[in-house]
Amino acid sequence: MTLRPVDVAPGVEAFAARTPTLPPATHTNAYAIGARDVLLVEPATPYDDERREWLAWARSLASRGRRLVALVVTHHHPDHVGGAGFLAGELGLPLWAHEATADRLEGVAVDRALGDGERLVLEGPEPSAWEVLHTPGHAPGHVCLHQAAAGQLVVGDMVASTGTILIAPGDGDMREYRRQLERLAALRAEVALPAHGQPIHQPSAVFAHYVQHRLAREAKVVRALLAHAEGAHAHELVANAYDDTPRELWPLAELSLRAHLEELVADGRATLAPDGRHRPARPASC
Repeated sequence: MTLRPVDVAPGVEAFAARTPTLPPATHTNAYAIGARDVLLVEPATPYDDERREWLAWARSLASRGRRLVALVVTHHHPDHVGGAGFLAGELGLPLWAHEATADRLEGVAVDRALGDGERLVLEGPEPSAWEVLHTPGHAPGHVCLHQAAAGQLVVGDMVASTGTILIAPGDGDMREYRRQLERLAALRAEVALPAHGQPIHQPSAVFAHYVQHRLAREAKVVRALLAHAEGAHAHELVANAYDDTPRELWPLAELSLRAHLEELVADGRATLAPDGRHRPARPASC
């Protein structure tokens, strides 16, 4: 049973709501940040019963002397915005997101576009300032929120302590994702607050591990590609590139593999033929 709400850091409360997310995760964390003025991050759930619980939680914050300022979404994926329009309307709050997220939300109006480097100041007995970090890679409009003074970092889907992070073609950019992970690692935060799973303490090592994991996977994709010098479709490469992954996860693995292939083509290390086959751009001996 998921406990909710729960204090996860000074001035930060979490509420895990059931969402249609990727397994093994089953919930998306919403965060109330700020000791008096409060931002509610991730109005995620589309389910009526969970929305009722979410609203009761949000309203309980006001009954405890906290002032609700706005709803913030880290990016546009369904398990993060499933309740955005409904919850904003019920609470009478504006919705804030990056403009690239706003462009991808259908039927949901964003009231304030958040930009990289913008400071969100929350007033109270102990004011806090949260910097908006535009961190694309998983999604074009993905943002994190960083409170440097307390070493707190709301990271959305940049990393997770339950499950993994999918970088898929279309929304995803593997190179940019790694670059943003390195940026987050350099912050030396005390705690990262992910959308899925428990808080991650001293997260810089986790960010670095994710970078190395992606580079190691890229190397396996390259080896799989070189083993098919005549060319191969993405689904034909999965067995070699993800031989350490359960077969039932191969359909998801193929999406990440395609993102790796897009980067290899962009770098000139692979080619994409009109028939959809990828080929290594250079012989294995080079």
